Amino acid sequence: MAQFRLPPNSRVRQGKVHKAPAGASNIRRFVVYRYDPASGRNPALDTFEVDMDSCGPMVLDALLKIKNEIDSTLTFRRSCREGICGSCAMNIDGVNTLACTQAIEDIDGDVRIYPLPHMPVVKDLVPDLTNFYAQYASIKPWLQTRTPAPPDRERLQSKAEQELIDTPSACILCACCSTSCPSYWWNSDRYLGPAALLAAYRWLVDTRDEATGERLDELEDPFRLYRCHTIMNCTNACPKDLNPARAIAEIKQMLAMRRL
Repeated sequence: MAQFRLPPNSRVRQGKVHKAPAGASNIRRFVVYRYDPASGRNPALDTFEVDMDSCGPMVLDALLKIKNEIDSTLTFRRSCREGICGSCAMNIDGVNTLACTQAIEDIDGDVRIYPLPHMPVVKDLVPDLTNFYAQYASIKPWLQTRTPAPPDRERLQSKAEQELIDTPSACILCACCSTSCPSYWWNSDRYLGPAALLAAYRWLVDTRDEATGERLDELEDPFRLYRCHTIMNCTNACPKDLNPARAIAEIKQMLAMRRL
């Protein structure tokens, strides 16, 4: 097997190579981004040879095996292992996805694992999502009403009305979409990004919400909404098969119709 080499003059160092145990025959190589800002050193790519005969089928299984048996300093987020929480989002084989749902057998050659792109790195595979969550909070992701709730029942919706919010409500805030968007890479200080805008759309189409005008006013801005250029990376990257690009287009249409 050819030795992995970094491009000349790369700022990312060639890191350590951890060999598989003697006698292992079913080996996969995992090239993992390592970076500790507190160390003052440039990032490195460590290579781990993993015996797949004693490893689960998903990339997260391999990362857990590496952390538990080879290098306990490896740092990453994970929780549900079922594609529900979004914690283990990272860039695997060049694609933003969830480590818990990405099968190792679907990747050819070395498995290359990086943190989500164009985000500050806390450590190794953990991005700093402070700004991402602040943008989500800025769209006020809760029901806003003026009329009092019925005294004896919930605020009801028809089945058709509920279906409007069913799909966008499935977003798990993994940030795969926003960190795949070039417009978000360069304007994340002002552009809300696909995830926050999908959440905004979810409340705009909720028939129980009574703040539609105020929500649209907040979004009508050259940067907060209109930095989207319909590149579609967000939709391609979503591990839940959602369509943030369509939601953003429909918000733009709502604003256009309001001007008529």
